[in-house]
Amino acid sequence: MEKQDSSQDLDGLLVVTIEQAVAAPYTSCRLADAGARVIKVERPEGDFARNYDTNALGNSAYFVWLNRGKESIALDLKNKQDFSILKNIISKADILIQNLAPGAFDRLGESLEKLRLEFPSLITCSISGFGDEGPYKNQKAYDMLIQAETGVIELTGLPDKEDFDGRAKVGPSICDISAGMTAYQAILQALIKRGITGKGRHISVSMFNSLADWMNPFYLGYVYNQKIPKRNGMTHPIIVPYGAYNCKDNLTLLIAIQNDREWSNLCKIVLCDETMATDKRFKMNADRVANRDLTEKIIQEKFLEFEREDLIMKLEEASVAYGRISDMEQLKNHPQNNFLEINTANGNVKVLGPGAIHDNFIPNVNKMPELNEHGDVIRSEFDLK
Repeated sequence: MEKQDSSQDLDGLLVVTIEQAVAAPYTSCRLADAGARVIKVERPEGDFARNYDTNALGNSAYFVWLNRGKESIALDLKNKQDFSILKNIISKADILIQNLAPGAFDRLGESLEKLRLEFPSLITCSISGFGDEGPYKNQKAYDMLIQAETGVIELTGLPDKEDFDGRAKVGPSICDISAGMTAYQAILQALIKRGITGKGRHISVSMFNSLADWMNPFYLGYVYNQKIPKRNGMTHPIIVPYGAYNCKDNLTLLIAIQNDREWSNLCKIVLCDETMATDKRFKMNADRVANRDLTEKIIQEKFLEFEREDLIMKLEEASVAYGRISDMEQLKNHPQNNFLEINTANGNVKVLGPGAIHDNFIPNVNKMPELNEHGDVIRSEFDLK
């Protein structure tokens, strides 16, 4: 079957994005990957994410990752001439994205509501910490702060001990990324509807609600059964075995048992003790949860008899799910990786590729823009005077 070039799916769409940091750039990056023309409007000093670090050949790792394939123009939106350039771009745009500080866009003298009345087919998307409404709508928000507000930090990490706070934030910027993903899917939904009605809409994406949505299993357990989730490190609160075990060679292996068949196979093939599968202390998952310490102790003692790769062979035979803990070197060399090459002023940067592959096609992505790299061309194109 012939491969389809998914990088042209949104060809012909114009996106203008007044963005910074992670959430909105994630959204517009996915639109650019799919072929939309994305004009990134930056402050004269640039998106502050350009200066997060110098880890990607002197460039910010975050910026390289999230700004491929875009055009950059630097505008001082408090300057009337620069704002008129922005307004002219918007007049031709299909999608307007913004994640400025709360109220900042309105303070420019132009509201998204007015723009949509003037340009009825325009899809507008605001990404903010807490949304357009509610008592926290004007509160600044960053990833770790929202992880805290949504309860993610409270259930991430290790159990508390005396003089030890086991709470931890999740390493990747999951709040920003979840908001970016939510905005992307909402924009695609709006585009589908606009294709039917010809009318745009406003989309409000809250970082808080995007991440809180992921908390529903814990929330529902608490609201309807008064179950307070506990921090379990690399174990599972309601499934045993489900966690990390040391091997003979001092490497770590994770396993996850999801049903009684897998448990029976683990007992027979890996633990070499078929009787455990029918032992009333271990037979059902609820039994194993009730006898968690003993179950974990038996498994750990057996795993220490094997080096990790030998144990993996036994787990494969038993059809038991497992996972290795990868450090950065192991992630770099992971055989399941796919990659994209991003051209920067300092050379090509190889980044980990996207999770969705269309018809086995990995798109050729354009370069990362330098600040105001396309400013003169865009000003010429959209200066309608």
